[in-house]
Amino acid sequence: MSYAEQFDFLTFDCYGTLIDWESGILEALRPLIASHGVKLDDVHILTWYAELESKIEKGEYRPYREILAEVVRGFGRKFGFKPSADDEACLANSLGRWRPFDDTVESLQALGRKFNLVVISNVDDDLFAATRETLGVDLHAVITAQQARAYKPSKRVFQQALMQFGCPASRVMHVAQSMYHDVNVAHSLGITTVWVNRRIAKKGSGATLPAAGQADFVVPNLRALTAILL
Repeated sequence: MSYAEQFDFLTFDCYGTLIDWESGILEALRPLIASHGVKLDDVHILTWYAELESKIEKGEYRPYREILAEVVRGFGRKFGFKPSADDEACLANSLGRWRPFDDTVESLQALGRKFNLVVISNVDDDLFAATRETLGVDLHAVITAQQARAYKPSKRVFQQALMQFGCPASRVMHVAQSMYHDVNVAHSLGITTVWVNRRIAKKGSGATLPAAGQADFVVPNLRALTAILL
């Protein structure tokens, strides 16, 4: 049986997997942090981002735009500065300019000829709209934290997807860069998982919290996944 016969849906985390969010985060936060006289290298900016974002997302649901503003306020509290309203909006305002990885569009276009493609993302619907245009492919569906009223790694996000699909978890393959946000929880629900190790040979765990886990497939990029599935 081919993979296209085995799976009805190929689902993707977006930011970090399809979109180079770490470059986008750094381009937004580097000048802001420097403007307040704080010296932080990229590794530490991403590490603090991961810690702040994950902690905020564990609380009561609020829109991702507010989560990102609270991340900036968290940097201010940690490093002793008071961000302006423009500072607080810098991450959300920049998100639509974050670019796909160089393998994303061609891989999605190839995979889309065999699979129903879905994005499952910790984002607001309106913030994803600008990103969607950069992916270069028609998506079968988009499942957001806004729709589920919860953030990954909450199971509710994936349960929302499975309910919408109307199929068993065994018919879904989920592709993601983050063990913490995606791979472990998807695996726990019986979804076949692919870990895209975008940070291979890089220092630290980047903009996601470190987490141990095991995926059904491990690839360094989407081109490698396409070679396996097609």
